[in-house]
Amino acid sequence: MPDMGWVAAVARLRARREPGVLVTVATVRGHAPRRAGAKLVVGHTETWGSIGGGNIEAVAIDRARELNGAADPEPELMEFALSDKVTGPHGVQCCGGSVTVLLEPLPVVEAVAVFGVGHVGLELARILARHHLDLHLIDTRPDMLTDERLGVLADAVAQIRVHHTPLLPEEVLGELPPGAHVLIMTHDHAEDAALCDAALRTAGLGSIGLIGSSAKWARFRQRLATEGGHAPAAIDRIKTPIGIPGITGKEPAVIAVSVAADLLRAFEQDRRRSVPDPVAAVRHVPAAEPVAGTVVGTAPGNQ
Repeated sequence: MPDMGWVAAVARLRARREPGVLVTVATVRGHAPRRAGAKLVVGHTETWGSIGGGNIEAVAIDRARELNGAADPEPELMEFALSDKVTGPHGVQCCGGSVTVLLEPLPVVEAVAVFGVGHVGLELARILARHHLDLHLIDTRPDMLTDERLGVLADAVAQIRVHHTPLLPEEVLGELPPGAHVLIMTHDHAEDAALCDAALRTAGLGSIGLIGSSAKWARFRQRLATEGGHAPAAIDRIKTPIGIPGITGKEPAVIAVSVAADLLRAFEQDRRRSVPDPVAAVRHVPAAEPVAGTVVGTAPGNQ
């Protein structure tokens, strides 16, 4: 168990794009190994910190790793009775008190790549930066990526990575995390076309969106088929126009709001599709007094 603060451990998981669980001693009654507030971070194979060792910690780690493998986990509470009359799956802890532990899932956040940080791209970045995302901003023009121009993103919630690619912006596609959503909106139609072709050849991407008119897409579609050799089903992966249908304003901020809303809706749809059958997913908990490691429910405010 490496000696690392829980904040640094959470940051490490975020950088790895690995899900985890933050385990916190929420309440203590009587004697217990650790005070309320003690924290443990659980990743796939590593843990950082401690909530007291013994059965409490081992059971919490087991449950945290179950949550790590769940599609859409929610925070939950576990209660532990620390008595020599209660045997847990990992032994007995007879401190004499009882402990409630809060498990908070730390999911892998969505990743979005915006190719082209012009008027629309910057407005879109301002909106997306207010969400928990890994946000990649790519442009071939250095003046689009100056610190002064991107200063409006200084208070971002998202983790932002800026890519200046003067020659081949499509090379960034291979650096994106699996499942990254790609939005193509550069200043140059030739650059857009090259990015569309490269995106279709890049395995593991999420959605691919292209800004532009129906006339632009008709030309692109023909080139992707004849010059790129892409099958119609592959070309259909590219969504254009992007944004919410029916919002027809041409102002950069209006387009950005429409595109961001459509993207956030896609995130919600993906999450709903990944949630298992609720009946099949119910964990059976006997209706009895809390024992060592009983799940007592989702955390308040998260239902």
